[in-house]
Amino acid sequence: MKKINLFSLIICLVLLSFSTLNAQKKERNEEQKVRTMTIPISIFTKQELKDNQAEEFVQADRLIVKEDKQEQTILSIKSVTGTSLSLAILIQDDLTSNFNLQLQDIAKFIRSLPRGSRVMVAYMRGGGLQVRQKFTDDLEKASKSLRVVLGNSAFAPRSPYDGVEDVLKRFDALPTGRRAILMVSDGLDLSNGADGSTPGQSVDLENAILKAQKRSVAIYSFYSPTAVTENGNSRLILNGQGSLQKLSDETGGRAFFQGSIAPISFEPFFKDVGILLNRQLALTYLSTNMKKGYHKLEVFSTNPEVKIEHPKGYYYRK
Repeated sequence: MKKINLFSLIICLVLLSFSTLNAQKKERNEEQKVRTMTIPISIFTKQELKDNQAEEFVQADRLIVKEDKQEQTILSIKSVTGTSLSLAILIQDDLTSNFNLQLQDIAKFIRSLPRGSRVMVAYMRGGGLQVRQKFTDDLEKASKSLRVVLGNSAFAPRSPYDGVEDVLKRFDALPTGRRAILMVSDGLDLSNGADGSTPGQSVDLENAILKAQKRSVAIYSFYSPTAVTENGNSRLILNGQGSLQKLSDETGGRAFFQGSIAPISFEPFFKDVGILLNRQLALTYLSTNMKKGYHKLEVFSTNPEVKIEHPKGYYYRK
């Protein structure tokens, strides 16, 4: 009886040992589960944008990526020459007629993009998105698809961020690479009334940010007024500009304003956007976070003179 009990004890210990080893192995495998993430980043010195010019080379030293404060392994950083740009030009159709003076500069900017770039042109209006030009690498054709805005509040979109979400879906058919949206809008989401138009209360804005982060699309926004924001209502103007600022900051782009009025010219904005796009890289890293939910991102250089613009986070769904 004692021998049987001893043998049973040994078997139990062996099984327990195997169980423990398997659990440890499973735990190690789970710890080793990773997925690749690609995000757009722009690298430049703090002086470059101030001087409005780009140098040929930026000494970035070592780049560090942190996800939820945990350092991740960088796999690759593809340069401008190695990665084509896909850019959607998105214009709100009820902008005031002053915007039409900017069409020539927008067309010039499109034609100045690097060879191989793909450009889409679309207008946000009530009833949905009007696509004037699908993604094409014929930059001349894309520039000629621009038209004057209707400039009538009757054509206002329910929310400008509905248009952003619609355009983002169209990036899915494109190969991976550098992706961006250039959005001209007053940024004001009145779908829940004036009281619900603050950056922190717009559900459409939050959804647009999350979907842009998921697709690694940087959004550059230009503020231009509509009939609603042209009348000088500082509260609505600040809500619209604050929403555009949040949209661009959270996706790795940049927002451009000229006070509360329509910009005299977009040309200075395009100079900055040109520098940022020329500095835009596709950074791919291994993420060790397998949990669903929102993950915060930090990307920085060991060189204190280097500034890096990047998405502030993304939402992961298994």
